[in-house]
Amino acid sequence: MEAKESHTRINENGRVVIPASFRRALGIKSGDTLVLRVENDELRITTLRQRLAKAQQLVRAHVAPTTSLVDELIAERREAGRRE
Repeated sequence: MEAKESHTRINENGRVVIPASFRRALGIKSGDTLVLRVENDELRITTLRQRLAKAQQLVRAHVAPTTSLVDELIAERREAGRRE
């Protein structure tokens, strides 16, 4: 089992090294975009990919699996265009 806690220091440029075991556990790869958020006086780090997946999951909880939001948006835009 990998460590769930680690200690690190911030260098003079404000950089922090995320240990390799943590990056592996979270699926963080070189070049990934990270999202940083302060919540309850803690720094939370996630990847943009993880945030998008979570947003998609939240939307899917309220939309039928057979519904295409893209198709609905296109139809709505076409109707708006016809009304103009």
